[in-house]
Amino acid sequence: MQATNICQRLLASCSVITALAISPVILADGLSIDKVYHPYVQPLERELEFRWLYFDQAAGNNNQIYRLGYGQSVSQSWFLEAYIIGDRNSDNATVSAYEFEAKWQLTEQGQYAADWGLLFEYERGRDRSVREFSTTLMVEREWGRIVGTGNFSLAFESGADINNELETSTAMQVRYRYSRALEPAIELYSSQDTFALGPVIMGEQRFGIRKKLHWELGVIAGISNETPDATLRALAEFEF
Repeated sequence: MQATNICQRLLASCSVITALAISPVILADGLSIDKVYHPYVQPLERELEFRWLYFDQAAGNNNQIYRLGYGQSVSQSWFLEAYIIGDRNSDNATVSAYEFEAKWQLTEQGQYAADWGLLFEYERGRDRSVREFSTTLMVEREWGRIVGTGNFSLAFESGADINNELETSTAMQVRYRYSRALEPAIELYSSQDTFALGPVIMGEQRFGIRKKLHWELGVIAGISNETPDATLRALAEFEF
């Protein structure tokens, strides 16, 4: 009976996610599969983060995107992080961009029915005149062991090598807190050139006081013709 109730809740949550994800009228260009952000800041936290994406381009070339970042909290509600972004196409690997993030936790966890936060991002191309500034509204709510998270982003791109445009994108996640070491989840991503859904597993391993490794691994399947058939994504965060 308990397993049936869990499945029913997951299916209901996925239905809500799908409805929310396809609702924006203006949608982002390019592949928007990345990670789902949570609206929390831990005081005195520092972290090293590595992200990896692997997918097939339409031209048939395998493509990989890497992000290596360092971040730390600067107050009880603000967390700052900087990234070096690289990509690999066929046999060529380059550093393509730099990114800076600022996360602002708006509400205390459990203060309201849902927890809220804002994420500000600035990305600048290394060899191309491309700049992007985005703002993301983060919301998270718990139903027992089931946790639903939504990211709703508005971005502006500008530069000599790109058309100036305003974009939006949506990323959603429903996960089941089976244990600290293992949490299965379902993620959905939606933008102009992305509509994808797939399973993700994640967990964390503690190494003492304030030290832990958080990891995520997912296979996101493309639903629209513009989205790669499959995108592999991996993440590792070492917090200390």
